[in-house]
Amino acid sequence: MLQYFSETAPLLLVGCGHMGRAMAQGWLRAGVPADHLYVVDPQADPVSLPGSRADHFVASAGMLPRGMKARAIVMAVKPQVMNDALPLMAPFIGDDTLVLSVAAGVTLEQMARGTGGEGTCVRVMPNTPAAIGEGISGVTAAPGISEVDRALALELMDATGEAVWIEHEDQMDAVTAVSGSGPAYVFYMVECLAAAGVRQGLPEATAMALARQTIIGAGHLLDAETDLEAAELRRRVTSPGGTTAAALDVLMRDDGLGQLMERAVAAARKRGQELAG
Repeated sequence: MLQYFSETAPLLLVGCGHMGRAMAQGWLRAGVPADHLYVVDPQADPVSLPGSRADHFVASAGMLPRGMKARAIVMAVKPQVMNDALPLMAPFIGDDTLVLSVAAGVTLEQMARGTGGEGTCVRVMPNTPAAIGEGISGVTAAPGISEVDRALALELMDATGEAVWIEHEDQMDAVTAVSGSGPAYVFYMVECLAAAGVRQGLPEATAMALARQTIIGAGHLLDAETDLEAAELRRRVTSPGGTTAAALDVLMRDDGLGQLMERAVAAARKRGQELAG
């Protein structure tokens, strides 16, 4: 059982797509009783969430139990529908309710308007590895949030991997650009590495297998060697004058990967600001 989750007030998930389902799976694994988890999503299939209660899946907020007050409401809907979805949750918000949004670009101010100022709003940016319990989430709220509510928000996201508290909301667009969008950068790197191997004469399937497992293995090594910085791990596999050094001479030049990644992250951050309106 999550330490800071109430055993009497339910946990309400609005939206059960890939991210919503990943979070719900994490909560159930962490010990949240199925009796305390409600899901609002007209397309959701209870079969896709083992351990849940089918009768706690409803198509709309109007089908939730009357008078119910949630301990936490997690809004896992698209940013474009958030303004319409938040007011529908108002009847289920009590004095101690946390309202969490995992939608990119949705600000705390926007959430507060949508809830009519009720409850405590928390903004979260998870990423897709949450689906296998390996995600990381940035979490933020207004400065007045209580220690208990802050701890609960982190616990809810820890259930899908790791969570870090972001002290200033204006940093959340950078969080989105680095970790929220980051898995796509890694997947594209696999594509590019495999394509480069093909151009050097490897069969396509072989090149993809080599590229995929190289990234997977390097990630596991990075996770295992927690006392070493990424830069140190890089240095340990780079022999002076060797093949890796020759490649890094290209990747680390002034117009190389570092500058390219900086521009990519800046573009993602700018788009996050635009989504916030």
